[in-house]
Amino acid sequence: MNKSIFSLGFLFFGLVGFSQSYVFQSLKDIEANPVISQDQTGTCWSFSTTSFLEAEIIRLTGKHIDLSEMYNVRNTYPKKAWVYVMRQGHAQFGEGGLAHDVINSARDYGVVPQSAFVGKKDENGKYNHSQMEARLETILKGHVAHPENLLNPVWKSEVNTVLDTYMGTNPTKFTYEGKEYTPKSFFESTKLNPKDYVTISSYTHEVNYKPFLLDIPDNFSNGLFYNLPLDEYIQNIDYALDKGFTIALDTDVSEATFSGKYGMAVVPNKPADATAILTEIKPEKQITPEYRQELFENYSTTDDHLMHIVGKVIDQKGNLYYKVKNSWGNESGKEGYIYMSVAYIRLKSISVLLHKDGLLPKTRTALGL
Repeated sequence: MNKSIFSLGFLFFGLVGFSQSYVFQSLKDIEANPVISQDQTGTCWSFSTTSFLEAEIIRLTGKHIDLSEMYNVRNTYPKKAWVYVMRQGHAQFGEGGLAHDVINSARDYGVVPQSAFVGKKDENGKYNHSQMEARLETILKGHVAHPENLLNPVWKSEVNTVLDTYMGTNPTKFTYEGKEYTPKSFFESTKLNPKDYVTISSYTHEVNYKPFLLDIPDNFSNGLFYNLPLDEYIQNIDYALDKGFTIALDTDVSEATFSGKYGMAVVPNKPADATAILTEIKPEKQITPEYRQELFENYSTTDDHLMHIVGKVIDQKGNLYYKVKNSWGNESGKEGYIYMSVAYIRLKSISVLLHKDGLLPKTRTALGL
């Protein structure tokens, strides 16, 4: 009897050892504004990077400001339209964008609080850009298909009319906390400097420590990325978070092991663990630079979604995960957050944007920043 009890106990503890539900402990939490939703729009690039800028304002000034995501969108659409027309339709036109597009919008047009520009006809309704985007695309395709129309480029005014109709006109002046601002003077008041922000990535087809043009569909504005060795890329993410800098993240979320339901993003070592690993600790794959490159080149890794890294957590075995603020509302994932493993970041992240002061000193020196 004693032998049987011992055997059962050994089996029980063995099963527990190999199948444990996640128990997380916070390792680093950086202050940011609450989770909100992008609703039925493809504007994650603005929601994520605006959240990043809000966290930067908190870090720089201690102020909590709810910035308008749609103000950046409203001012970026005409630029996307210009690129589409001037490339004679040989460019992607849609709702997508990247983190640097928000930085560029802030640089050129300033920023405004949410109270100054809600960006939708029904202030109490949800965001939905499907009709607006379809109308814009119809206008642009029509003009590109008939070059004679370009002699009288009314497409510019037509694009602005559609944007004004669905999103509203850009504010030129507004009052915030009893003081009058323009979008540019408000931007100056936040202490943000667009020159302070850089995007880093890691791909073997580019030279390390040099800026390069990343060839992905949403990079319509030809933004430059600094290339780093993969280990150093991850080291910079960790260093920035440890120093209190949040990070804007561009990543692939098309994998079955990225779960909005469970709030997990992981890379199982065994394909058979793809379902179980969302709720139980399982071994993860070791990600090499070569494997990351292979999946990028064969389109297994695609530029799907942008989010905001605001901290770190660990599970009961000491495995590290990044706490990533999503823009699918607080009912998604872990109260609106995704816990993303180091393996997932190594394999599936496209790039990250951060303040240059958040870079490792050796990296900053190597990049000439």
